[in-house]
Amino acid sequence: MGTAESTKRKQKSANPSTAQREPNSCTSMADQKDNIDDFKVQTAKHSNISSAPLRPHSEHSKDRTSKRLSTDSNGTSEGGMGSSTPVEVTALEESFRRFAIHGDTRATGKDLHGKNWSKLCKDCGVIDGKNITLTDVDIVFSKVKKKTCRTITFDEFKVALKELARKKYKEKTAEEAEAEVFKLIEGKAPIIAGVTKAVASPTVSRLTDTTKFTGSHKERFDNTGRGKGKAGRVDIVDTSGYVSGYKHQGSYEKKVTKPTEAKPM
Repeated sequence: MGTAESTKRKQKSANPSTAQREPNSCTSMADQKDNIDDFKVQTAKHSNISSAPLRPHSEHSKDRTSKRLSTDSNGTSEGGMGSSTPVEVTALEESFRRFAIHGDTRATGKDLHGKNWSKLCKDCGVIDGKNITLTDVDIVFSKVKKKTCRTITFDEFKVALKELARKKYKEKTAEEAEAEVFKLIEGKAPIIAGVTKAVASPTVSRLTDTTKFTGSHKERFDNTGRGKGKAGRVDIVDTSGYVSGYKHQGSYEKKVTKPTEAKPM
């Protein structure tokens, strides 16, 4: 009897532990189910991300350039404090920034180096070859910029234009000359050189003129200058049976085969 009671006690002591384990396992399974449901909802919300079409690299570079110009023009930066108060940009400053980033993907548009400064003066017509030359432009740039810098800011840019305006329009007042120079630059953009045009050279025209060809080269083209194709490159044997130079080829058949005349009834 003692052994039976001890075994019953052992079973009772084991039953509470199993009873405690069963609810814990149920709660862990429920938590896993909730996590799976949350994951499905999140993937359903963001399912369109992977299906978005890829854009070419050229469009991304264009977007970066336009975004850089618009950001600098508004005086703001991404996530910056000035995003709520955009700064108005004049046409002169917009042209300055266009020339500042020309040919340099890392440029911010806030400063202008000497090469693009010379291009700006040349493309906008500030350099006329008489009152203003390329040397004058370089001297003014060196005079305006800081000694430790290789670029000029927009404020220094306006000072340089004032220096050139006094030289270009000597008969006008300082304000009028400055306004005239500003008009030359406002709204302008860098001029990109086009494709090099073919120059008509007498040497090239002589080599391509078929009327001046001689020998076997002359036989490859007709009177209009058009190529004959295979007939101009290969000697084709005439197997018609006529002597070379005979002009009435094919006329014999017409003479022999006369049309039959219908007899009157």
